[in-house]
Amino acid sequence: MNASISPDQLKALLQPHDPPCLSIYLPTHRRHPENQQDPIRYKNLVKELEAALKSGFPDANAEELLAPFHALGADADFWNHTWDGLAVLGAAGSFHTFKLQRTVPELATAATSFHLKPLLRIQQSADRYQVLALNRREIRLFEGDRDQLDEITLADGVPATITDALGDEHSEPHQTVASYGGAALGSSMRHGHGSKADDADNDEERFFRAIDRAILEQYSRPSGMPLILAALSQYHTPFRNVSHNPFLYEDGIEADPAALSAADLCERAWKVIEPEFRARTKKLADTYGAAHGRALASDDLEYATKAASDSRVETLLVEADRILPGPDGDDLLDDLAELVLQRGGQVVVVPAADMPTTTGLAATFRF
Repeated sequence: MNASISPDQLKALLQPHDPPCLSIYLPTHRRHPENQQDPIRYKNLVKELEAALKSGFPDANAEELLAPFHALGADADFWNHTWDGLAVLGAAGSFHTFKLQRTVPELATAATSFHLKPLLRIQQSADRYQVLALNRREIRLFEGDRDQLDEITLADGVPATITDALGDEHSEPHQTVASYGGAALGSSMRHGHGSKADDADNDEERFFRAIDRAILEQYSRPSGMPLILAALSQYHTPFRNVSHNPFLYEDGIEADPAALSAADLCERAWKVIEPEFRARTKKLADTYGAAHGRALASDDLEYATKAASDSRVETLLVEADRILPGPDGDDLLDDLAELVLQRGGQVVVVPAADMPTTTGLAATFRF
């Protein structure tokens, strides 16, 4: 189970797979009793998928291809821990599930390639970010967008605590620490003086360096997402002084993250991210408009597809919820987005309100 989509994962899904490629998308629910309907609706989509598979690819081994889809439908524990949407992709020798922080329209399709536009929207979106919640002894990491923020289970090699980072080579056990609030990331006060206080400050710096390096290598660089620091004010400067993470935002959240609910943390993080998100979407629309005036842009699907085949498309804007059905059962906008990415272009999936055209696409050309 993948909780987020990295550029490398998306690149792998974009690679040619032996058809048929099976795709299911389903809006899901986080809580009981709403989530009780999710496995029922999923099984109905599997039936639709089976019909599409037998119709479009009658020579395929339907039983073998659908086996992991059926197994997922029978996994009761899985359906008790869903988010807002679900993507399930399968082909011969390949099966992937992604929990999504955005709801998605129901879809079941068998085609010559995976349907990836909902994943493109999430991975390519300008509104996604990560939050590093930190104090001098431990961290938590979150990922989200304007509407939702969820904690990430830290990857192997990412230290969650100062002991994970420094082992027994730190002086904190020799200090008297008073914790307040009883929370994992609650505020704390260190009592000490002289060399012990200096040792603790040195431990803090070493811990922050280890955290900065691990987050950059395991999360920021692979995802390309901005990183927002959430910590008490006294930890912002020491962490930034040792950080080499180019994705770390200059603005952060100066508060004890343990004292904030997930909703409060999301709201504060979005206030940090929103100005750049608005500026980026406006710049994309303005760039398209200027290029269109020089005959270097188009909203015509056939023309844009030909340009993408010739590696001319520099940036493609795709309307998030628009589907243009193709002869093979896939979405033509989805196919165009995949082609642009394969030829080295950029794809940004945006809401209809931010599209500069009404056709579902806006392509800007290199030449």
